[in-house]
Amino acid sequence: MLFDRITPEEAGIKSGNVKKYLDLLERRDIPMHSVLMMKGDRLFCEAYYAPFNKDTIHRMYSQTKSYVSVAIGLLIEEGKLSLDDKIADRFPEKIDGELPENFKRQTIKDMLTMSTVGYGNYWFGNPDPDRTHIYFNGERNMERYPATLWEYDSQGSQVLSNLVEKLSGMSLFDYLNTKIFTHLGTFKTATILKTPNGDSWGDSALLCTPRDMASFARFVMNYGTWYGKRLMNEEYLKTATSKVVDNREAPRTFAFHHGYGYQIWKTERDGFAFVGMGNELTVCLPKEDIIFVCTADCQGDDDTGREYIINHFFELIVDEMTDTPLDKNEKDFDELVKTESARVLTALRGGADSPTRERIHNKTYILEENKMGISEFTFKFNDAKSGTLCYVNEQGAKEIPFGINHNVFGKFPQLGYSNEVGGVRTTDGFMYDDAVSATWLDDNKIMIYVQIIDRYLGNCNMTFAFRDDKISLVMRKCAEDFLDEYEGYAIGYLPCK
Repeated sequence: MLFDRITPEEAGIKSGNVKKYLDLLERRDIPMHSVLMMKGDRLFCEAYYAPFNKDTIHRMYSQTKSYVSVAIGLLIEEGKLSLDDKIADRFPEKIDGELPENFKRQTIKDMLTMSTVGYGNYWFGNPDPDRTHIYFNGERNMERYPATLWEYDSQGSQVLSNLVEKLSGMSLFDYLNTKIFTHLGTFKTATILKTPNGDSWGDSALLCTPRDMASFARFVMNYGTWYGKRLMNEEYLKTATSKVVDNREAPRTFAFHHGYGYQIWKTERDGFAFVGMGNELTVCLPKEDIIFVCTADCQGDDDTGREYIINHFFELIVDEMTDTPLDKNEKDFDELVKTESARVLTALRGGADSPTRERIHNKTYILEENKMGISEFTFKFNDAKSGTLCYVNEQGAKEIPFGINHNVFGKFPQLGYSNEVGGVRTTDGFMYDDAVSATWLDDNKIMIYVQIIDRYLGNCNMTFAFRDDKISLVMRKCAEDFLDEYEGYAIGYLPCK
């Protein structure tokens, strides 16, 4: 049955290789949230990084686009759409004036293969709440003909999601749930966030569990069947997961630049993948009958983290796997299972203590005017292992508890970030869950690392460098549409008594 557990040896791979893979990701400081590996319908690896677990719904970011692609295929099967339809003809009510001729010729297939006339302005901060209206009427890069060059067009995927809702008469999630998810028996806690005008955020905001991801991968890799029952046309899924266009943008071939199908990426070994920002990844290898799923948040270092995650997977797992089961190795398997259950979210690692700690403890530093709007801060250390950063910004007094070389879990204190609706600021006191660690970079320098681990993911690091009674501060953030108050430089001083 789906998700039954087997040993890696039964899948043809050594337990030691699987453990080595997980250890390597940890050694690279990659902020993993989960890793699942399946041979056929059965799991031979399932690791979660606390506080994440098998029931945690996780933001999928651009993996959502692959789900939209499947929904488009279902509409084509129903006869409500064709690949050759012009996208502009499907939204006459969204177009204010005359479109450029190239834009008029852009088809559904061009949208699916991201061979569009060019990407438009992004929507965060745009006073127009309708992203489809923005797509047709906003400023646009128009440097190519449709059906020629591949270039990532996230906004185009949102328009396809809106098309699914327009033609089906249902939300994107309800349509997929009715057609697919209900039959899989998964996605029971899943949801999709909304855009400001109430459309489903179809290019970025599916939230589901890793097992949900794996079940959808199995359905697609079965090319539309589920335990003998056909749920979808085989031809569309075979084409969608094939190389329809070339997507290389550099001489070097990166992990997912082996071709592009219908909002689905190709991998080596003729595999395919669903890919989310931050490295929410699903890799399917039909010939080997292997599924790999992971969730993470590598924002700010997506490409490097992705190359490690994928290349190590192919080198240590796929390339080493045999076609037949291996002899049992209960010792190595037990060790693998033990380490799977002991994985925790990555935290900063470095110096455990510094003489500066006692010198700055409970001292308030004044900052000169700065981009972050922070006027003062104070470090309050409980001991050498934990403390709290207290500061005042334009919202008032804030506190961020942290652990030294380990995470402290809490709520990030900034108010007004989006919740259910992307780009819409909350006013009800809502705050994101976070994990915060710190480390001493040297005797006079401490770094704080904030990981947002909510339905929105992001991170920021803050480095405080002390010299005599002076302080230099730099904050860097990696998040889609928040943490803007935590990016920039500042200098300050310790007032004389």
